[in-house]
Amino acid sequence: MTSTSGKTACVEIGKIPIALSTTDQTFLDLLQRRYEGFLSSSRPEFELEFDLISEGLATDDDVRVSREGGEWNLKRGDFHACWNPSTGRGKVRQNPNPYSLDSVLRIMHSLILAERGGFLLHAASAICEGRAYLFSGVSGAGKTTMTRLAPSDVTLLTDEISYVRPNEDGYSAFGTPFSGELAKAGENCAAPIACLFFLAQGPENHVDELPSTEAVRRLMRNILFFAEDHGLVEKLFATACDFVSRIPIRRLTFYPDAKVWDEIRNFNGVPQHV
Repeated sequence: MTSTSGKTACVEIGKIPIALSTTDQTFLDLLQRRYEGFLSSSRPEFELEFDLISEGLATDDDVRVSREGGEWNLKRGDFHACWNPSTGRGKVRQNPNPYSLDSVLRIMHSLILAERGGFLLHAASAICEGRAYLFSGVSGAGKTTMTRLAPSDVTLLTDEISYVRPNEDGYSAFGTPFSGELAKAGENCAAPIACLFFLAQGPENHVDELPSTEAVRRLMRNILFFAEDHGLVEKLFATACDFVSRIPIRRLTFYPDAKVWDEIRNFNGVPQHV
């Protein structure tokens, strides 16, 4: 795939390289700084061309994602994107800031992953002793706290949006540049997932099993997906059931102290059967 603009940064997240093309050198420089660590020389699977405007669009939290024929339309107050998975090409009209682009990329990756048996999850994730652990929950449950309490030998993948893809034996978690309260990008690496913990804070640390139906319900509630597409929602549900059958899902009640990571290191669980 060849860029028509001549100014391109290829950003690879979760082994999916996407070329971001612009005619604006200042915006290209911003992209390269924003996604440093995730820039790639791989041949891109997809390409987005940018039409930048300095006024006329305002930030709006309402996201609308719909499909017309073979093309996806992504709209919010601060951007309007169209993308065709078959041709691999898309166009984005947005303000010249990275926050709008972060949203476009998250939505685009959520659509790609839904087709490929993965998903984006509202969860922090980190690698400990070669295995990835995910920490999910409602706002304030402790996702960022878990990453702040992590010892120095733990590798941060994200404190905000976990990137999950299937592998031969289960599922892997990948680092992303999407940050939350830490305002710090994750490391560009991956590891097989050992467990997904749903968090709650309490007076002491303990791990409890979750019934498989409850695990699927919680997982679906925390998957990021914005499209009005019944077929893809059905695929996501099937993926969630498969994930719960292959990956241990637990409730982790913890006191906000670094000792909670002893519970994680000592964890040795088995998945539920759906």
